[in-house]
Amino acid sequence: MYLIFAAIIALSGADGIVSGGYMEPDQVLIDIVDVQWAPSTSVSPDFQNWLLRFPQANPSIAELSQDELKLAGMRFSPQTFAPSRSRRFVDLTLMRYPELEIVEIQGLPENPRVLSTSWSPDGSMVALTNETPEGVELWIIDAGAAEARRLTGPVISLTANEWPEWLSDGSGIICCIIPEDHGEPPAPNPVPSGPFVQETTGTEAPARTYQDLLRNSYDEELFEYFLTSQLSVVRMDGNIDKVGEPGIIWFYSPSPDDEYILVSQLRRPFSYMVTAGRFAELIEVWNLDGNTVYEVADFPVRDAIPIAKGSTFEGPRSIVWRSDVDATLCWVEALDGGDAGVESEIRDRVFTLDAPFDSEPAELLSLRSRFGGIEWGNDSLAIISEWWWPTRNIKTWRIRPAQPDSEIELLVNRSWEDRYSDPGFPETRLDNRGRSVLVTSPDGGSIYLVGDGASPEGDRPFLDRLDLSTLEVERLFHSQPPCYERPLRFINDECTIFLFLRESVNEYPNYYVRDLENRTDMQVTSYSNPITLLNGMHKELITYKREDGLDLSATLYLPPGYDVEAGPLPMVIWAYPQEYRSASAAGQISGSPCEFDYIGWWSPVIWLTQGYAVLDNPAMPIIGEGDEQPNDTFVEQLVMSAQAAVDEVVRRGVADPDRIAIGGHSYGAFMTANLLAHSDLFAAGLARTGAYNRTLTPFGFQSEDRSLWEAKDVYIEMSPFMNADMIDEPILLIHGDADSNSGTFPMQSERFFAALNGLGGIARLVMLPFESHSYRARESILHVLWETQEWLHTYVKG
Repeated sequence: MYLIFAAIIALSGADGIVSGGYMEPDQVLIDIVDVQWAPSTSVSPDFQNWLLRFPQANPSIAELSQDELKLAGMRFSPQTFAPSRSRRFVDLTLMRYPELEIVEIQGLPENPRVLSTSWSPDGSMVALTNETPEGVELWIIDAGAAEARRLTGPVISLTANEWPEWLSDGSGIICCIIPEDHGEPPAPNPVPSGPFVQETTGTEAPARTYQDLLRNSYDEELFEYFLTSQLSVVRMDGNIDKVGEPGIIWFYSPSPDDEYILVSQLRRPFSYMVTAGRFAELIEVWNLDGNTVYEVADFPVRDAIPIAKGSTFEGPRSIVWRSDVDATLCWVEALDGGDAGVESEIRDRVFTLDAPFDSEPAELLSLRSRFGGIEWGNDSLAIISEWWWPTRNIKTWRIRPAQPDSEIELLVNRSWEDRYSDPGFPETRLDNRGRSVLVTSPDGGSIYLVGDGASPEGDRPFLDRLDLSTLEVERLFHSQPPCYERPLRFINDECTIFLFLRESVNEYPNYYVRDLENRTDMQVTSYSNPITLLNGMHKELITYKREDGLDLSATLYLPPGYDVEAGPLPMVIWAYPQEYRSASAAGQISGSPCEFDYIGWWSPVIWLTQGYAVLDNPAMPIIGEGDEQPNDTFVEQLVMSAQAAVDEVVRRGVADPDRIAIGGHSYGAFMTANLLAHSDLFAAGLARTGAYNRTLTPFGFQSEDRSLWEAKDVYIEMSPFMNADMIDEPILLIHGDADSNSGTFPMQSERFFAALNGLGGIARLVMLPFESHSYRARESILHVLWETQEWLHTYVKG
């Protein structure tokens, strides 16, 4: 096979075009790609039934090449009115708890392609959407009887990514359906009616580089046609109650008491500069007859939001129902004009408004930074958070919603970069109306916190109880090596029994139930690792120092049976840079040496099968403290971190310094090209779906919120495209030709390859048909592995 690869390179024409179809790697890699992992699990609110959902294997390229519309940042099938890029489930079963009996569901659709599932608030039924060639149907499963039946024909519209939602009493499911008189979609006119014209107004309107924007009036017609739907309630007998008139329904949310629906509709004029989420929008409260009860907001196109991180639009946002009461709206408004770049004493203000919405909104709280979210408990308890990007600060407050004038209590004030100080997040549950509320102790005096438990030994998840009167914390559960255990949810009202996941390096993740009073564990599932050929691999969390003294870490993998006395191995290093405002936080350990590794095509660990050592996720921190911005010294810090990683694996005797490849995906691909340009540490590079010319993302990228015109030198120095003449190592560029990610246009790889070709560099460009930012089709995935296998053998291993 390696000779074939060499021959392909040698015989490619002067124009650099290499012909040929999809290739396949070694059989061991094919077997890993085709592995069937354990099903995902959805547990009923009453915990008595578990829905096991078996995902579709990687689709074929034929399926991926079916018609797809790309409009205003969305992608969907024009045949089925369903998202085209989401994974489908192809089988469902039930498991009874605590008997652990597996029950087959009778009456499921033939050859199901399930897009979504959701439990009714009482846990007795499951709603599911099933995609057929004609469209999407709505089905329900009676959990007790383990029987499924169809409620509607193929009339459900999911083009706006709004999924069916149960009414609180379980009497119906609110969803969008295709209007009965929708007719045929607009036909294209092959003869243009005139030129495509855009014009500025003199107002600053910076925008990130979005994909799939509307381009012309025909796109506008298509968008309006496919996004227009009829809001409806589907009853359990299959009857459909229409709510209001058809419109471009963007989102909907019934109130907890089912008396009202919060409805958002998009309206013309549309925009060619931003995605649908920033189009003109009308947000109202309707009753179930579809009559407008209250207008919450009426927005124009929001295309002039400043690029400074933390900026937003003016007017109500984060509009939700208060989850713990019948019908109270809550929203946030910016008091700084939405501009995070200006000074302001108060940034955001939170408002509430009770039904029947005929009074003035009540101020709940003013925040000095940006609103982050709120978890509701009851009239005397809610937890609200705020954050501020320049300082990476997050604060969490305890408030009393029914007493807005009462003193608020600060619970957390920390940098989110400092993982070691993270106290965890409040635990929530679904109440009897299916709404998320805080979990409190039986006496109401405590809440529960779940966190990753980051530490110098790696992550050790925990479950704590926080006394709200004293703010004292009691640790109830702490993951213990060699296992990695993650608390998930309480399963009784007394908060003494909870569900958790247990795994280890050699133990596949399985569900367990722990009784805190009896200190006993019950195993619920018994899944085993479907990939056994790497049993016995060496996995180790290693630490080392950068030249400037910064502590760094990585995970080292060595093939089963490898002995360092046999000599160093060729190595693959796979990484992704991360910006920090604090050197102390940048040096912290992330991840856990006890976690189980899902080894798929996406994982660099797969290359152990080919005789490589692997260094996964070596820290590549880019730090800017005080007035210095991280990217001001991006290249210097990147090379320093890479040098430290290489020095450590060479010192350990596990890697041959002349046979190390560097690789990454997206920003990791950008990193790869930079390291090849600015160092001689690596034999070759593997760059997947990256951006290489930052001048093509002029209004910010990643964590950089300065524009090109504010930081020209930074943008140019960070661009591998501008330094292509310095790359003298072979680089494999792979990109999906339908990449939807902001900034990583396929053109980025094409232009970078053209530059390397013109300068006499050694490069190979692989453009994957119909693939987006990540890859889905089995043929594409196998070809990516073949390209990578051959590139590594030719330029690293051999």
